[in-house]
Amino acid sequence: MRYAPAAMARPEIYVSTDVEADGPIPGPHSMLSLASVALARDGSELGVFEVNLDPLEGAREDASTMAWWATQPDAWARCRVAPEDPSLALPRYRTWVESLPGSPVFVAYPVGFDFTFVHWYLVRFTGGNPFSHSALDIKTLAMAMLGVPYRKAVKQAFPRRWLDPTLAHTHVALDDAREQGAIFVKMIAELDAFRASLPMPPK
Repeated sequence: MRYAPAAMARPEIYVSTDVEADGPIPGPHSMLSLASVALARDGSELGVFEVNLDPLEGAREDASTMAWWATQPDAWARCRVAPEDPSLALPRYRTWVESLPGSPVFVAYPVGFDFTFVHWYLVRFTGGNPFSHSALDIKTLAMAMLGVPYRKAVKQAFPRRWLDPTLAHTHVALDDAREQGAIFVKMIAELDAFRASLPMPPK
């Protein structure tokens, strides 16, 4: 019996994502801004999505979060430019993710916050999440690579070779998604180089 060759696996697309919100959890509070930068493993940028969102009906602002926003007037102004209804914006975001030329992997720093909002909004406004539960935490990867406890895996402890001095963390969602994505692809390149340096196992 002849068998057809197995289909080649779709490449992973790393979707570096940042959100800005007016509180700690979705539902009672709102996601105000969402931005993603889609990256190939070699760091090539495959696409960008950015949108500001109207607050959820019936939601409220968290006092401590808004006190922090008061210290970031430029970023706050940016996330309030031309906000859109989430019921229109999130289906468009899902279509964008599903159009990427590979299997999407959500990447964030830290992933616990950003993925919580994006997952909730996608399920609420589109009925599902094209990432499924494929969510990669840059802090966890840094913990493993640096050999430090999780709470010590902060950007201040990252080696300078992982950082791009031309990219700033501004609390504007697209800026931060691009900055953390650049860090991530440098980490992946370092892992690939390390694996390539290992001796081949005996046959």
